[in-house]
Amino acid sequence: MSNPSTIPAKRNAAEDEMALLGLIAYQELTAFEHLSSDARLSPTLVDRETLARLAVTEFGHYELIREIIASRGMDAQEVIEPFVASIDEMHKRTKPGDWYESLAKAYVIDGVAADFYTHIASELTDESRDVVRSVKTSEANTEWLRDRLQLAIADRPDRASRLALWGRRLLGEALTQAREIGEQYDYWGALAQDPEQEPIEGRSPDRRGQTMTGLFAKLVENHSRRMSKLGMTA
Repeated sequence: MSNPSTIPAKRNAAEDEMALLGLIAYQELTAFEHLSSDARLSPTLVDRETLARLAVTEFGHYELIREIIASRGMDAQEVIEPFVASIDEMHKRTKPGDWYESLAKAYVIDGVAADFYTHIASELTDESRDVVRSVKTSEANTEWLRDRLQLAIADRPDRASRLALWGRRLLGEALTQAREIGEQYDYWGALAQDPEQEPIEGRSPDRRGQTMTGLFAKLVENHSRRMSKLGMTA
């Protein structure tokens, strides 16, 4: 993990954008892998079909980003590789205990990740924002995950407290990963830059800290809203 007090070397917007593409690409690839695995464990054929369809969508997102990276003259593997260990380790730490925890993981992690991408892309290029919009988990997918979890809780009310606790753990892991990536690629510096000023070296660490705190508060707020729709306290 990088030292939060250390300001990374100044990067340009093209480098920041390429790093974001690599991050999203690997997130989408792992989402495909996990949804595919979850589909095989589904309790009903309808659930299996739906998760398989969601998995195909995620893989389509991955292929789209690979094409964008290639169009920039970059090798996708080189762009994605820096994020592999971090994301894989996060998934190892958050291995679901059952199928319902898998659904909750997709619901929480995808939601936090999409919010994070949106905030980071807001200070990059128009194409970055377009990419985020195109791969962000659709409301239809989110609604299905939410409805299926609500059904699971209605069927077994005792699942609610367990899934609420699981959701808190997932949020903590997602925020930890966001902080590490934000520090490594100086996204906090990009977000903290005053749009009325020219970019400068050595932007204030305090301002970076304030920016990170504000962003995380928003991520938590959005997560709480999503969990409340499940009838849970985040």
